[in-house]
Amino acid sequence: MSGLYPIKFRPIFHEKIWGGNRMRTILNKDYGDLPNCGESWELSGVEGNISVVSNGFLEGNDLNDLIEIYMGDLVGEKVYEKFGNEFPLLIKFIDAQDDLSIQVHPNDKLSKERHNAYGKTEMWYVAGAEEGALINSGFNQEVNREKYLEYLNAGKLTDLLHYDEANVGDVFFIPAGRVHAIGKGSLVAEIQQTSDVTYRIFDYNRKDDKGNERELHTDLALDAIDFSYSSEYKTSYKTEINVTKELVSCPYFTTNIIEFDKELDKDYNAVDSFVIYMTLEGSFDIKTEGGTETAEMGDTILIPATLESVQLKPRSERVKILEVYIK
Repeated sequence: MSGLYPIKFRPIFHEKIWGGNRMRTILNKDYGDLPNCGESWELSGVEGNISVVSNGFLEGNDLNDLIEIYMGDLVGEKVYEKFGNEFPLLIKFIDAQDDLSIQVHPNDKLSKERHNAYGKTEMWYVAGAEEGALINSGFNQEVNREKYLEYLNAGKLTDLLHYDEANVGDVFFIPAGRVHAIGKGSLVAEIQQTSDVTYRIFDYNRKDDKGNERELHTDLALDAIDFSYSSEYKTSYKTEINVTKELVSCPYFTTNIIEFDKELDKDYNAVDSFVIYMTLEGSFDIKTEGGTETAEMGDTILIPATLESVQLKPRSERVKILEVYIK
């Protein structure tokens, strides 16, 4: 027995030109005196932003240390075989007080060729939304390279983009290659491949406090964009109390939603992977053979692969969490 337990990490906060204060007001996070906290990296193996344990006997160790020591016990044997000492997912909360730039991420092949990195497929769960908040995912019509460039060069790219009004509970799956942007007023939980490769296409001609516009990656983005059109970009799903419901499943991650108001037994014997819980509403206890760990609103917890039997017990009237692992 490895002695592993449900692990919490210190969030890594990032100041952003478009950030706000809802990490504190909604998710109860203390990010110090950052004026515009745009991102909380909850669980990260990205170089320069490695998560550090905040609870239990492993406190102070970082995620890379843990994988080196515990290997498949922590992340799952198949996951370790594939990714070695690199943690394969990056988990974030994003608070957009202003529109994020319109961007695209390259796929694995292009990212490997250009950056020796993984591509970035991701998903968003809308955890908070002000009235009128919009999410862009994909195009609103058939588009080819020529049409895209024509609109981009004329400063009219937004005319080609598909927007959905953001409501709490909305889910968007963003495969690599899909043009996308989080609109102002949205607070989202983001699950993505471990990659920090982003191509910025358009940034509304914004200037920073020194009067400079942010760098655009027009040419790099062109080869990365998937120009295909869909009539529906939002993921439809139904929740059922005390039942685990799948939201997204792809080769990179599976994300389920669980709403519960009574104790649930979770059996992970068939899941050869770590499991991540992101707490979206309420608070609950995670009970294992080794003891109990409490998760509050806004907490993200890593369940090591060796913990195959876990009980979730609500501390509030109702709890809502995301459950993430690799199939």
